[in-house]
Amino acid sequence: MIQASPVQVLPGPARARSRTALVTSADAAFRQRVSEVLTSLRWRVREAEGGAQAWAEAGFAVPEAVIVDSWLPDLDLEEFLKDFRAAFPAADVVTADGSSSHASPRGPHRQELLLALRKADEETDTAAWNSAPELIERGTLSWHSPQMPLPVGSLSSPQQRTGRSGSHTNPGERLPELIGGAGCILELSRRIRLVAPRSTPVLIEGPTGSGKELVARALHRLSSRNRKPFVAINCAAIPEALLEAELFGHTRGAFTGAVQGRTGRIEAADGGTLFLDEIGEMPLALQSKLLRFVECGELQRIGDNEPVKVNVRILAATHQPLSSHAQSGQFRADLYYRLAVFLIRTPALADHIEDLPLLVDHFLERMGSEQPAKRINAFAQSKLGAHAWPGNVRELEHVLERAVILAGENPVVTVDEIDFGMTTH
Repeated sequence: MIQASPVQVLPGPARARSRTALVTSADAAFRQRVSEVLTSLRWRVREAEGGAQAWAEAGFAVPEAVIVDSWLPDLDLEEFLKDFRAAFPAADVVTADGSSSHASPRGPHRQELLLALRKADEETDTAAWNSAPELIERGTLSWHSPQMPLPVGSLSSPQQRTGRSGSHTNPGERLPELIGGAGCILELSRRIRLVAPRSTPVLIEGPTGSGKELVARALHRLSSRNRKPFVAINCAAIPEALLEAELFGHTRGAFTGAVQGRTGRIEAADGGTLFLDEIGEMPLALQSKLLRFVECGELQRIGDNEPVKVNVRILAATHQPLSSHAQSGQFRADLYYRLAVFLIRTPALADHIEDLPLLVDHFLERMGSEQPAKRINAFAQSKLGAHAWPGNVRELEHVLERAVILAGENPVVTVDEIDFGMTTH
Protein backbone atom coordinates (compact mmCIF):
# COMPACT_ATOMS: atom_id res chain seq x y z
CA MET A 1 0.00 0.00 0.00
CA ILE A 2 1.26 3.46 -0.82
CA GLN A 3 2.00 5.35 2.36
CA ALA A 4 0.19 8.63 2.74
CA SER A 5 1.98 11.73 3.92
CA PRO A 6 0.48 14.46 6.11
CA VAL A 7 -1.83 16.92 4.45
CA GLN A 8 -1.01 20.61 4.41
CA VAL A 9 -3.53 23.39 4.06
CA LEU A 10 -3.02 26.91 2.85
CA PRO A 11 -4.87 29.28 5.15
CA GLY A 12 -7.80 31.10 3.61
CA PRO A 13 -10.42 33.54 4.83
CA ALA A 14 -13.31 32.22 6.88
CA ARG A 15 -16.20 31.06 4.75
CA ALA A 16 -19.36 29.03 4.71
CA ARG A 17 -19.39 25.24 4.70
CA SER A 18 -17.55 23.86 1.67
CA ARG A 19 -19.54 21.96 -0.91
CA THR A 20 -17.54 22.07 -4.15
CA ALA A 21 -14.06 20.63 -4.45
CA LEU A 22 -11.63 20.66 -7.36
CA VAL A 23 -9.23 17.72 -7.51
CA THR A 24 -6.19 18.39 -9.70
CA SER A 25 -3.70 15.68 -10.61
CA ALA A 26 -2.15 14.10 -13.69
CA ASP A 27 -2.72 10.73 -12.02
CA ALA A 28 -6.22 9.53 -12.99
CA ALA A 29 -6.24 6.87 -10.25
CA PHE A 30 -5.36 9.48 -7.63
CA ARG A 31 -8.18 11.75 -8.82
CA GLN A 32 -10.67 8.90 -8.82
CA ARG A 33 -9.89 7.73 -5.30
CA VAL A 34 -9.95 11.21 -3.80
CA SER A 35 -13.17 11.98 -5.69
CA GLU A 36 -14.77 8.77 -4.39
CA VAL A 37 -14.13 9.81 -0.81
CA LEU A 38 -15.34 13.37 -1.30
CA THR A 39 -18.39 12.25 -3.26
CA SER A 40 -19.30 9.79 -0.53
CA LEU A 41 -19.29 12.76 1.82
CA ARG A 42 -21.59 14.60 -0.60
CA TRP A 43 -19.17 17.08 -2.01
CA ARG A 44 -19.62 18.22 -5.56
CA VAL A 45 -16.34 17.25 -7.18
CA ARG A 46 -14.75 18.55 -10.36
CA GLU A 47 -11.56 17.00 -11.71
CA ALA A 48 -8.64 18.42 -13.70
CA GLU A 49 -5.65 16.66 -15.24
CA GLY A 50 -3.40 19.69 -14.94
CA GLY A 51 -3.22 23.35 -14.05
CA ALA A 52 -4.69 24.61 -17.33
CA GLN A 53 -7.76 22.43 -16.98
CA ALA A 54 -8.07 23.42 -13.30
CA TRP A 55 -8.37 27.06 -14.33
CA ALA A 56 -11.08 26.17 -16.85
CA GLU A 57 -13.01 24.08 -14.32
CA ALA A 58 -12.82 26.82 -11.70
CA GLY A 59 -14.27 29.21 -14.26
CA PHE A 60 -17.40 27.07 -14.45
CA ALA A 61 -17.79 26.42 -10.73
CA VAL A 62 -15.85 28.39 -8.14
CA PRO A 63 -14.45 25.83 -5.68
CA GLU A 64 -14.48 26.13 -1.91
CA ALA A 65 -11.66 23.60 -1.66
CA VAL A 66 -8.88 22.69 -4.07
CA ILE A 67 -6.90 19.47 -3.72
CA VAL A 68 -3.70 19.72 -5.78
CA ASP A 69 -1.20 16.95 -6.36
CA SER A 70 2.41 17.88 -5.62
CA TRP A 71 3.33 17.89 -9.33
CA LEU A 72 1.48 19.35 -12.29
CA PRO A 73 2.29 18.26 -15.87
CA ASP A 74 1.84 21.69 -17.43
CA LEU A 75 2.35 24.42 -14.85
CA ASP A 76 4.83 25.13 -12.07
CA LEU A 77 3.13 24.20 -8.79
CA GLU A 78 4.37 27.23 -6.86
CA GLU A 79 3.21 29.65 -9.55
CA PHE A 80 -0.10 27.84 -9.94
CA LEU A 81 -0.82 28.03 -6.19
CA LYS A 82 0.16 31.68 -6.01
CA ASP A 83 -2.02 32.69 -8.98
CA PHE A 84 -4.92 30.47 -7.93
CA ARG A 85 -4.98 31.88 -4.41
CA ALA A 86 -4.96 35.40 -5.86
CA ALA A 87 -7.91 34.58 -8.13
CA PHE A 88 -9.86 32.57 -5.53
CA PRO A 89 -8.88 33.97 -2.12
CA ALA A 90 -11.83 32.30 -0.34
CA ALA A 91 -10.81 28.80 -1.40
CA ASP A 92 -8.90 26.50 0.94
CA VAL A 93 -6.05 24.83 -0.94
CA VAL A 94 -4.68 21.42 -0.01
CA THR A 95 -1.40 20.19 -1.46
CA ALA A 96 -0.86 16.46 -1.73
CA ASP A 97 2.35 16.28 0.27
CA GLY A 98 2.92 19.77 1.55
CA SER A 99 5.80 20.41 -0.83
CA SER A 100 4.65 23.95 -1.54
CA SER A 101 6.37 26.72 0.37
CA HIS A 102 2.98 28.41 0.58
CA ALA A 103 1.59 25.60 2.73
CA SER A 104 1.30 26.08 6.47
CA PRO A 105 0.68 23.11 8.78
CA ARG A 106 -0.79 25.41 11.43
CA GLY A 107 -3.04 27.42 9.11
CA PRO A 108 -6.20 28.74 10.81
CA HIS A 109 -8.44 26.86 8.37
CA ARG A 110 -6.76 23.47 8.65
CA GLN A 111 -9.25 22.09 11.17
CA GLU A 112 -12.12 23.95 9.50
CA LEU A 113 -11.41 22.26 6.17
CA LEU A 114 -10.89 18.85 7.72
CA LEU A 115 -14.08 19.12 9.76
CA ALA A 116 -15.93 20.35 6.67
CA LEU A 117 -14.83 17.21 4.89
CA ARG A 118 -15.78 15.16 7.94
CA LYS A 119 -19.17 16.81 8.07
CA ALA A 120 -19.63 17.87 4.45
CA ASP A 121 -23.37 17.80 4.85
CA GLU A 122 -25.46 17.65 8.00
CA GLU A 123 -27.52 14.92 6.33
CA THR A 124 -24.51 12.68 5.57
CA ASP A 125 -25.63 9.28 6.74
CA THR A 126 -23.51 6.96 8.83
CA ALA A 127 -23.21 4.35 6.08
CA ALA A 128 -21.77 6.87 3.63
CA TRP A 129 -19.30 8.14 6.21
CA ASN A 130 -18.32 4.65 7.33
CA SER A 131 -17.48 3.72 3.74
CA ALA A 132 -14.78 6.36 3.67
CA PRO A 133 -12.17 4.44 5.72
CA GLU A 134 -12.39 1.52 3.29
CA LEU A 135 -11.67 3.85 0.40
CA ILE A 136 -8.92 5.50 2.37
CA GLU A 137 -7.26 2.18 3.14
CA ARG A 138 -6.93 1.57 -0.61
CA GLY A 139 -3.99 3.93 -0.45
CA THR A 140 -5.41 7.37 -1.06
CA LEU A 141 -5.93 8.87 2.37
CA SER A 142 -4.67 8.51 5.91
CA TRP A 143 -7.26 7.79 8.53
CA HIS A 144 -6.95 8.94 12.13
CA SER A 145 -9.09 8.56 15.19
CA PRO A 146 -12.34 10.51 15.54
CA GLN A 147 -10.58 12.74 18.07
CA MET A 148 -8.34 13.96 15.24
CA PRO A 149 -10.18 13.29 11.97
CA LEU A 150 -8.04 13.64 8.88
CA PRO A 151 -10.27 12.63 5.97
CA VAL A 152 -7.86 14.00 3.41
CA GLY A 153 -4.27 12.81 3.03
CA SER A 154 -2.08 12.26 0.05
CA LEU A 155 -0.15 10.03 -2.19
CA SER A 156 3.44 10.77 -2.94
CA SER A 157 4.07 12.96 -5.93
CA PRO A 158 3.78 11.55 -9.45
CA GLN A 159 7.56 11.82 -9.74
CA GLN A 160 7.91 9.47 -6.79
CA ARG A 161 5.14 7.17 -8.02
CA THR A 162 6.65 6.71 -11.44
CA GLY A 163 10.32 7.33 -10.78
CA ARG A 164 10.39 10.44 -12.97
CA SER A 165 12.68 13.25 -12.02
CA GLY A 166 11.38 16.78 -11.74
CA SER A 167 14.81 18.37 -11.75
CA HIS A 168 15.75 20.93 -14.34
CA THR A 169 17.61 19.74 -17.38
CA ASN A 170 21.30 20.48 -17.82
CA PRO A 171 22.88 22.17 -20.87
CA GLY A 172 23.88 18.83 -22.35
CA GLU A 173 20.22 17.93 -22.67
CA ARG A 174 19.28 20.89 -24.87
CA LEU A 175 17.50 19.78 -28.01
CA PRO A 176 19.38 20.43 -31.26
CA GLU A 177 16.37 22.30 -32.67
CA LEU A 178 16.64 24.92 -29.93
CA ILE A 179 19.49 27.42 -29.99
CA GLY A 180 20.75 28.94 -26.76
CA GLY A 181 21.72 28.14 -23.20
CA ALA A 182 19.31 30.35 -21.25
CA GLY A 183 17.33 28.71 -18.47
CA CYS A 184 14.02 29.08 -20.30
CA ILE A 185 15.45 27.29 -23.35
CA LEU A 186 16.77 24.44 -21.23
CA GLU A 187 13.41 24.17 -19.47
CA LEU A 188 11.66 24.15 -22.85
CA SER A 189 13.88 21.24 -23.93
CA ARG A 190 13.12 19.40 -20.71
CA ARG A 191 9.37 19.71 -21.13
CA ILE A 192 9.55 18.57 -24.76
CA ARG A 193 11.54 15.49 -23.76
CA LEU A 194 9.10 14.68 -20.96
CA VAL A 195 5.96 14.63 -23.08
CA ALA A 196 7.27 13.70 -26.54
CA PRO A 197 7.16 9.88 -26.06
CA ARG A 198 3.49 9.98 -25.05
CA SER A 199 0.33 10.48 -27.10
CA THR A 200 -0.76 13.28 -24.76
CA PRO A 201 -2.28 16.30 -26.53
CA VAL A 202 -0.05 19.36 -26.17
CA LEU A 203 -0.95 23.03 -26.38
CA ILE A 204 1.99 25.25 -27.34
CA GLU A 205 1.54 28.86 -26.29
CA GLY A 206 3.84 31.73 -27.06
CA PRO A 207 4.17 35.05 -28.86
CA THR A 208 4.29 35.26 -32.63
CA GLY A 209 7.64 34.23 -34.07
CA SER A 210 8.86 32.39 -30.98
CA GLY A 211 9.18 28.96 -32.59
CA LYS A 212 5.93 27.12 -31.82
CA GLU A 213 6.05 24.99 -34.96
CA LEU A 214 9.69 24.17 -34.21
CA VAL A 215 8.54 22.77 -30.87
CA ALA A 216 5.79 20.78 -32.56
CA ARG A 217 8.23 19.22 -35.00
CA ALA A 218 10.60 18.35 -32.14
CA LEU A 219 7.73 16.63 -30.32
CA HIS A 220 6.99 14.61 -33.44
CA ARG A 221 10.64 13.73 -34.04
CA LEU A 222 11.08 12.41 -30.50
CA SER A 223 7.84 10.40 -30.54
CA SER A 224 7.15 6.84 -31.68
CA ARG A 225 5.13 8.37 -34.53
CA ASN A 226 8.17 9.94 -36.19
CA ARG A 227 8.04 7.54 -39.17
CA LYS A 228 4.46 8.61 -39.87
CA PRO A 229 3.29 11.95 -41.31
CA PHE A 230 3.60 15.30 -39.58
CA VAL A 231 0.71 17.34 -40.99
CA ALA A 232 0.44 21.05 -40.18
CA ILE A 233 -2.49 23.34 -40.87
CA ASN A 234 -2.73 27.03 -40.07
CA CYS A 235 -6.28 27.65 -38.89
CA ALA A 236 -5.90 31.40 -39.49
CA ALA A 237 -4.67 31.11 -43.07
CA ILE A 238 -7.64 29.22 -44.55
CA PRO A 239 -11.05 30.89 -45.07
CA GLU A 240 -13.72 29.69 -42.67
CA ALA A 241 -15.83 28.26 -45.52
CA LEU A 242 -12.97 25.98 -46.60
CA LEU A 243 -11.42 25.06 -43.26
CA GLU A 244 -13.86 22.24 -42.49
CA ALA A 245 -13.21 20.58 -45.84
CA GLU A 246 -9.45 20.99 -45.35
CA LEU A 247 -9.60 19.31 -41.96
CA PHE A 248 -12.16 16.57 -42.51
CA GLY A 249 -12.11 16.07 -46.28
CA HIS A 250 -15.11 15.76 -48.58
CA THR A 251 -16.72 13.51 -51.14
CA ARG A 252 -17.28 14.28 -54.79
CA GLY A 253 -20.23 16.65 -55.23
CA ALA A 254 -20.45 17.43 -51.51
CA PHE A 255 -20.63 21.14 -52.34
CA THR A 256 -20.33 23.43 -55.33
CA GLY A 257 -16.93 23.03 -56.90
CA ALA A 258 -16.21 19.63 -55.32
CA VAL A 259 -15.56 17.88 -58.61
CA GLN A 260 -13.70 15.09 -56.87
CA GLY A 261 -13.33 13.73 -53.36
CA ARG A 262 -10.45 14.79 -51.17
CA THR A 263 -8.80 13.39 -48.04
CA GLY A 264 -8.69 15.89 -45.20
CA ARG A 265 -5.61 16.89 -43.23
CA ILE A 266 -6.70 14.89 -40.18
CA GLU A 267 -7.01 11.68 -42.16
CA ALA A 268 -3.73 12.41 -43.96
CA ALA A 269 -1.99 12.44 -40.57
CA ASP A 270 -3.26 8.96 -39.64
CA GLY A 271 -0.68 7.23 -37.45
CA GLY A 272 1.30 10.44 -37.09
CA THR A 273 0.94 13.94 -35.72
CA LEU A 274 -1.57 16.69 -36.57
CA PHE A 275 -0.38 20.22 -35.80
CA LEU A 276 -3.14 22.81 -35.57
CA ASP A 277 -1.42 26.18 -35.69
CA GLU A 278 -3.31 29.27 -34.50
CA ILE A 279 -6.06 27.10 -33.03
CA GLY A 280 -7.54 30.20 -31.40
CA GLU A 281 -8.70 31.37 -34.83
CA MET A 282 -10.86 28.30 -35.42
CA PRO A 283 -14.59 29.20 -35.66
CA LEU A 284 -16.75 28.04 -32.75
CA ALA A 285 -18.98 25.93 -35.00
CA LEU A 286 -15.98 24.00 -36.26
CA GLN A 287 -14.59 23.64 -32.75
CA SER A 288 -17.55 21.44 -31.82
CA LYS A 289 -16.80 19.11 -34.73
CA LEU A 290 -13.13 18.97 -33.80
CA LEU A 291 -14.12 18.22 -30.20
CA ARG A 292 -16.10 15.20 -31.34
CA PHE A 293 -13.07 13.89 -33.21
CA VAL A 294 -10.79 14.48 -30.21
CA GLU A 295 -13.24 12.61 -27.97
CA CYS A 296 -13.90 9.54 -30.12
CA GLY A 297 -11.17 9.50 -32.79
CA GLU A 298 -13.74 9.40 -35.60
CA LEU A 299 -14.36 11.94 -38.33
CA GLN A 300 -16.97 12.28 -41.01
CA ARG A 301 -16.07 13.66 -44.41
CA ILE A 302 -18.39 16.32 -45.77
CA GLY A 303 -21.03 14.57 -47.88
CA ASP A 304 -20.30 11.14 -46.39
CA ASN A 305 -22.47 9.28 -43.90
CA GLU A 306 -19.85 6.77 -42.81
CA PRO A 307 -17.44 7.71 -39.99
CA VAL A 308 -13.73 7.12 -40.46
CA LYS A 309 -11.51 6.02 -37.58
CA VAL A 310 -8.23 7.94 -37.44
CA ASN A 311 -5.34 7.63 -34.99
CA VAL A 312 -3.45 10.89 -34.65
CA ARG A 313 -1.71 12.81 -31.93
CA ILE A 314 -2.93 16.39 -31.77
CA LEU A 315 -0.60 19.32 -31.13
CA ALA A 316 -2.07 22.80 -31.13
CA ALA A 317 -0.49 26.24 -30.97
CA THR A 318 -1.69 29.76 -30.27
CA HIS A 319 -0.36 33.22 -29.49
CA GLN A 320 -3.66 34.12 -27.79
CA PRO A 321 -4.56 33.81 -24.08
CA LEU A 322 -6.68 30.74 -24.79
CA SER A 323 -7.44 30.02 -21.13
CA SER A 324 -9.04 33.47 -20.78
CA HIS A 325 -10.91 33.00 -24.05
CA ALA A 326 -12.25 29.68 -22.80
CA GLN A 327 -13.53 31.30 -19.62
CA SER A 328 -15.17 34.15 -21.54
CA GLY A 329 -16.79 31.86 -24.12
CA GLN A 330 -14.67 32.99 -27.08
CA PHE A 331 -13.24 29.47 -27.26
CA ARG A 332 -14.91 26.22 -26.23
CA ALA A 333 -13.68 25.39 -22.74
CA ASP A 334 -14.27 21.65 -23.18
CA LEU A 335 -12.08 21.65 -26.29
CA TYR A 336 -9.50 23.85 -24.59
CA TYR A 337 -8.76 21.56 -21.71
CA ARG A 338 -8.73 18.51 -23.98
CA LEU A 339 -6.06 20.18 -26.08
CA ALA A 340 -4.17 21.62 -23.09
CA VAL A 341 -3.56 18.38 -21.22
CA PHE A 342 0.12 19.38 -21.33
CA LEU A 343 1.09 23.01 -21.80
CA ILE A 344 4.35 24.23 -23.30
CA ARG A 345 5.22 27.92 -23.51
CA THR A 346 7.78 29.26 -25.97
CA PRO A 347 9.63 32.29 -24.61
CA ALA A 348 9.88 35.67 -26.26
CA LEU A 349 13.35 36.51 -27.55
CA ALA A 350 13.53 39.32 -24.98
CA ASP A 351 13.32 36.65 -22.26
CA HIS A 352 16.54 35.00 -23.45
CA ILE A 353 18.32 37.91 -25.07
CA GLU A 354 21.63 36.48 -23.82
CA ASP A 355 21.25 33.86 -26.55
CA LEU A 356 21.25 36.52 -29.29
CA PRO A 357 24.90 35.99 -30.38
CA LEU A 358 24.35 32.22 -30.70
CA LEU A 359 21.19 32.78 -32.73
CA VAL A 360 22.93 35.28 -34.99
CA ASP A 361 25.77 32.84 -35.67
CA HIS A 362 23.27 30.05 -36.32
CA PHE A 363 21.28 32.03 -38.87
CA LEU A 364 24.33 33.45 -40.63
CA GLU A 365 25.83 29.98 -40.94
CA ARG A 366 22.59 28.58 -42.31
CA MET A 367 22.30 31.42 -44.81
CA GLY A 368 25.82 30.59 -46.00
CA SER A 369 24.83 27.19 -47.37
CA GLU A 370 24.94 28.49 -50.97
CA GLN A 371 27.76 31.01 -50.54
CA PRO A 372 30.44 31.73 -47.93
CA ALA A 373 28.86 32.54 -44.58
CA LYS A 374 29.12 36.15 -43.51
CA ARG A 375 30.29 37.46 -40.17
CA ILE A 376 28.86 40.34 -38.16
CA ASN A 377 30.93 43.12 -36.59
CA ALA A 378 30.62 44.36 -33.02
CA PHE A 379 28.71 47.53 -33.90
CA ALA A 380 26.06 45.60 -35.81
CA GLN A 381 25.83 43.06 -32.98
CA SER A 382 25.35 45.89 -30.50
CA LYS A 383 22.53 47.35 -32.59
CA LEU A 384 20.80 43.98 -32.64
CA GLY A 385 21.16 43.68 -28.86
CA ALA A 386 19.48 47.06 -28.31
CA HIS A 387 16.38 46.14 -30.34
CA ALA A 388 13.14 45.12 -28.56
CA TRP A 389 12.36 42.20 -30.96
CA PRO A 390 8.57 42.34 -31.00
CA GLY A 391 8.63 39.70 -33.75
CA ASN A 392 10.98 37.47 -31.71
CA VAL A 393 13.29 34.90 -33.35
CA ARG A 394 11.44 35.03 -36.67
CA GLU A 395 12.04 38.77 -36.84
CA LEU A 396 15.74 38.23 -36.11
CA GLU A 397 15.97 35.74 -38.96
CA HIS A 398 14.34 38.17 -41.37
CA VAL A 399 16.53 41.08 -40.26
CA LEU A 400 19.68 38.99 -40.80
CA GLU A 401 18.50 37.68 -44.16
CA ARG A 402 17.93 41.24 -45.33
CA ALA A 403 21.31 42.29 -43.93
CA VAL A 404 23.09 39.49 -45.80
CA ILE A 405 21.46 40.58 -49.06
CA LEU A 406 22.33 44.26 -48.46
CA ALA A 407 25.94 43.35 -47.63
CA GLY A 408 26.43 42.04 -51.17
CA GLU A 409 29.99 40.79 -51.66
CA ASN A 410 31.16 42.16 -48.33
CA PRO A 411 31.95 39.20 -46.04
CA VAL A 412 31.07 41.23 -42.95
CA VAL A 413 27.64 42.52 -41.99
CA THR A 414 27.97 46.05 -40.64
CA VAL A 415 25.63 48.35 -38.77
CA ASP A 416 24.59 49.95 -42.09
CA GLU A 417 22.93 46.71 -43.23
CA ILE A 418 20.88 46.27 -40.05
CA ASP A 419 17.41 47.58 -40.90
CA PHE A 420 14.36 46.89 -38.73
CA GLY A 421 11.90 48.99 -40.71
CA MET A 422 10.87 46.30 -43.20
CA THR A 423 10.60 43.44 -40.71
CA THR A 424 7.65 41.14 -41.20
CA HIS A 425 6.31 40.22 -37.78
